[in-house]
Parts: sequence; C-alpha cells; structure tokens
Amino acid sequence: MPKQPHLSVVIPFLNEAESLPELYAWIVRTLEVAALSFEIIFIDDGSTDASWAWVQEVSTNDKRIEGIRFLRNYGKSQALHAGFLQCMGEVVCTMDADLQDSPEELPDLYRLITEGNYDMISGWKKKRFDSLLFKNIPSKIFNWAARRVSGIKLHDFNCGLKAYRNDVVKTIEVYGEMHRYIPVLAKQAGFRRIGEKVVQHQARKFGHSKFGPDRFVKGFLDLITLWFLHRFGRRPMYFFGLIGSIMLLLGLSFSIYLGIDKLFVHPNGRLIADRPQFYAALTTMILGSQFFLAGFIGEIIVRNRDHKMRYKIKETIEQNSKGNM
Repeated sequence: MPKQPHLSVVIPFLNEAESLPELYAWIVRTLEVAALSFEIIFIDDGSTDASWAWVQEVSTNDKRIEGIRFLRNYGKSQALHAGFLQCMGEVVCTMDADLQDSPEELPDLYRLITEGNYDMISGWKKKRFDSLLFKNIPSKIFNWAARRVSGIKLHDFNCGLKAYRNDVVKTIEVYGEMHRYIPVLAKQAGFRRIGEKVVQHQARKFGHSKFGPDRFVKGFLDLITLWFLHRFGRRPMYFFGLIGSIMLLLGLSFSIYLGIDKLFVHPNGRLIADRPQFYAALTTMILGSQFFLAGFIGEIIVRNRDHKMRYKIKETIEQNSKGNM
C-alpha cells in the first residue's frame, strides 16, 4: 500500500492559468520547509483558458500533483466533492486558486488538526481585501445568519481555506451550492469539534472574481434549505403531515359545525353550498390533504433515495504511486 501523505491540498479552479504556477510553487516551498509529505489535487471546473494544459504539464514532472477536469462548469461544491473522493492525506486542506489564500497557513492548519484534536478548522479572514459594499458587508450579514441558524460560532463560514481530518471529507456530501456550509454539514454528520483560525487574506493578483452578487441570495436560500433538511430531512412527515393534519381537522370541524347549524339551528336558512364558510372549509381540507400526501411521498423518497453527484469528469490525472513523496 502507498504511504499516506500528511496533507492533501484540494484546489478547485476556473480560468486561473495566471495564478496556478505561482500558487503551486508557493505550496511546494512551504510544505517542503515544514517537512510535510503532501499531494495537491487540482480540480478544473470547466476552464476555457490554458489552466488544464498547465496541470497536465506539471503533473508529468511532479508525481505529487493530480488533476480532475470536469466536462463543463458544475460549481465549487461539485469540484470539492470530486477532490474529497480522490484525496488520501491524513489531513485535507482546501484553498482557492486565486492567491488570496496563503499556503503559509497550511502547516499550522495541519498541526491544529493533528495536535489540537479538532475534526475541522475553518479559516477566518479577519482582515479582508475585498469590496466593502459588495463583499464585506453582505458577508457579515450572511455569517451572522449562518451562526444563528446553525449554532456554530464561526466568523467566516465561506472562507475557502479550511482543514479537515480525512474521515470528515469522506463522510460528508457536498452538493449544489453547499460548499458555504461545510461546517454545518460536518456538524450534522456528527463531527462537532470545529475550530477557527485567523488566516491571511490577500488582494486578488490576477483576473477577477468568478462569483457574482447573486451568490448571497443563493447562500441565504441554501441556509434555509439546510435548516429544513436538518430538522425534517429524515422525517418530512413531521412537517408536512403535521400541517396537513391540522388543516384537515380545522376544515372538517368547521364543516361539521356548518352541518349542525343547518340541521338544528337554522333549518330554513341558506343552503350550506350558498355559504362562503363552506368553501373556506372545503379549501382547507383539500390543502390539508395535499400537505399530508406531500409528507407521505417525502417519506417514500427519503427511504429510497440514491445520492448521485451530477457532474461528469472529462479527464483525470492520477499518479500510479502516491508513495513517492
């Protein structure tokens, strides 16, 4: 069996041909000085520039470099998931490819996981070099909401620089846009020793951000989804069935009241079908039935679901031996 490296560095990227050579050299220099064996897994999320050609070239000369190339752009969550499936390191670190995350943080993150008895360490970009209006302020609001909903006391959920024990990344499933909530996914999977470290943040050196302002809207919607799945994902009947049962009971009770009123109190009054209250009761019962059926169908889906990642890999660079560190 090949020897397990100390560290796996997982780096998703999209059109970062200018940044990758400098980032690679910086990582190698830092980890060799720290005497840590490592592998670097680059995930090309549908780049249209020369990024993949560079990964192919450098991987032929350095057996510690591996690569995954998607057929098209699927998103950061899918890229991280693909990297997590392939990584072998004792500790797994993720970082962005735009040189805003410093590789000099990697040795400290490794030691915090191995010596500090943490399952996961999340970076905190305490001093940011981003736009105040379009990134800093929305990020603070987003992180405040994430803390309130998840109960995890982190200052920066969306920092790309994170470290995990290997079994954490092999357990969680990152999908959709859930890369922002990996700490929440880890906690829900049972990994509760989550720490935080202030990390260096640098201004972007090349290119521009690949994320637009709509990411904050998506982030809040994903947070609501994550909360709902955490509370009711395994038993949707508890949510839909409860609402449906209450509505059915209310509608049925009101219908019975209307019937008693017509038969015994106002027998010569208007027909039940002529009273607007009848249609309110009927609508309530119909909606209640639909909610109840939604919960029932949800229970069937939960019991038979088959998680499949929806991306297609075009090419993979995987070294024959990971023991040559």
